[in-house]
Amino acid sequence: MMSRYDFYGYRRENGRVGIRNHVVILPLDDLSNAACEAVANNIKGTMALPHPYGRLQFGEDLELHFRTLIGTGSNPNVAACVVIGIEPEWTSRVVNGIAKTGKPVAGFSIEGNGDTSTIAAASRKAREFVQAASEKQREPCTIQELFVSVKCGESDTTSGLASCPTVGNLIDKLDPLGATTCFGETSELTGAEVVCASRAASKAVGDEFMQVFQAYQEVIERHKTSDLSDSQPTKGNIVGGLTTIEEKAFGNLAKIGRKTKYIDVLKPAEAPGKGSGLYYMDTSSAAAECITLQAAAGFVVHLFPTGQGNVIGNPIEPVIKLTANPKTARTMVEHIDLDVSGILRREMTLDQAGDRLIDIMVRTCNGRLTCAEALGHREFVLTKLYQSA
Repeated sequence: MMSRYDFYGYRRENGRVGIRNHVVILPLDDLSNAACEAVANNIKGTMALPHPYGRLQFGEDLELHFRTLIGTGSNPNVAACVVIGIEPEWTSRVVNGIAKTGKPVAGFSIEGNGDTSTIAAASRKAREFVQAASEKQREPCTIQELFVSVKCGESDTTSGLASCPTVGNLIDKLDPLGATTCFGETSELTGAEVVCASRAASKAVGDEFMQVFQAYQEVIERHKTSDLSDSQPTKGNIVGGLTTIEEKAFGNLAKIGRKTKYIDVLKPAEAPGKGSGLYYMDTSSAAAECITLQAAAGFVVHLFPTGQGNVIGNPIEPVIKLTANPKTARTMVEHIDLDVSGILRREMTLDQAGDRLIDIMVRTCNGRLTCAEALGHREFVLTKLYQSA
């Protein structure tokens, strides 16, 4: 018999397990967005992921671009991928990276062919892929095969008191069972960085986190910014009662629970490589950027506590939103998958809230659409490090 933590998922060619079965039309660069959207319009059941980057990037910025695109196509929630780019060489690099997973992937370049013939050829291949994907069947999977990412947004006092600790309760329950989890948001740990470093599984991992955090601080200094006014905390955070970044940081940190320690520090969009456990990823605190990076690292379901009400979704990784703010639960009901405001009314314990979050997560893994999916939220935002050359 399946346990309460097990679910039905799609087992991919490399053994990884997904909970969605997307066929993605992926542009290498901004110039290829129109062709990708045309293919997705031609072939129902496919999904284009337009974005604004991919030309004249260099160094680590270029490496991150490739890592994100390859990771997106490689995510276990993707059954197959069509890549379209202006140039053949860079297009082939993304195709070859995705092909290492064993899943169906094909690339098409516009240069020397033009939009019309490229769209026609890519549409024929996309039709093959989507029909093959439609025959994929779900099969029983265990919690040890699940990759879960977390982030919070539009936080307020209820976030640190209840909704973020609810996610932490889930992490503490899943970690001993062998799930792979991930948190990030480097800037939102300002003021709690020393405590965050102490939550590492070893001093070496804690030191690596501090190096990442200090690199962020150097960016602030380099641009002559003495604080994070208008960014951290945001105006919405302040209205919600969070007057300092330190208050926000400790609420944010509550998402990793009370007992779980993170075992490694990941670069943006880097896939976990040390087995199951909790990972820290160096990410932006912007919701769409962070989740895009986590999805590119292979995480298949996302937990998102919100206070004032955030509407974020992702095209690849389903986003489950929970809140402990009763006003948000009432006025933004179409965006909230789980209301845990009962914690603050003493009608629900934190342990009970964690169990309810596990239940809604498993149901989502089994195919339940999240609010963001039902509303069509597909925010896909690449992280860019430098100016273009």
